[in-house]
Amino acid sequence: MNQREKEEYLRGYSVLKSQGKPFFPYAVAKDSLMGCVVIAVIIALSIVFGAELGPKANAATTTYTPRPEWYFFFLFELLRVIKPPGFTGLATIGVPTLAMILLFLLPFYDRGPERHPLRRPVATLSGIFVICAMAYLTFLGANTAPPTENTITAPALVVANGKQAVSEFYLGRSVVAQDGCEACHKIGDNGNDGPGPELTQIGSRIPPQGIARTLVNPTQPMPSYGAKGPDPLTPKQFDAVVYFLSSLK
Repeated sequence: MNQREKEEYLRGYSVLKSQGKPFFPYAVAKDSLMGCVVIAVIIALSIVFGAELGPKANAATTTYTPRPEWYFFFLFELLRVIKPPGFTGLATIGVPTLAMILLFLLPFYDRGPERHPLRRPVATLSGIFVICAMAYLTFLGANTAPPTENTITAPALVVANGKQAVSEFYLGRSVVAQDGCEACHKIGDNGNDGPGPELTQIGSRIPPQGIARTLVNPTQPMPSYGAKGPDPLTPKQFDAVVYFLSSLK
């Protein structure tokens, strides 16, 4: 902004200021009235519809999947994007705080007098980027399946082998999901991209015998699921897991 533009801006600002009304009591009264209306609507909705209550908490369950409220889904998804445990603080505190500081400083590094969005590219693009990023991360967080579920259906080869094969396939799928394997592995649309490898087509790369050996003697930090492991599976569960994984091709 040159000196002429600055003088024009100050003249226009002084004219508008002289024609306006003081912040107190006009703006304060308007904001207070609107705040009272919002509070009254919330109270009325809580009286008419009541609060949504879920089932009682069960500390003994192993299938409960904690999830944040919808307005924290974008932060929840950041933890899935930034995976290494050493960067957990960066995902939960560092990135959101840095983004907030940049937004607070926006009026200082974009000091143009224009108010039209098309003439304020820095402010406009910053706002659009933040809104789109939060919306996209919120959408991903809301549609992320819990690590105790799996939506893979039995392939045609398994179905062709009869009902017993289909039953064993779904038993293996259930064991894999409930034992938390998808916390480290991605299987189809479920699970995480690491630190373990993707298992969507594991049956095409490793034979059933190799899958069984890996379950018994895995690479750390994966625990052993053999009879001597910390979380051993029953023989039926173990065979079902091997069959399920070997069927993923």
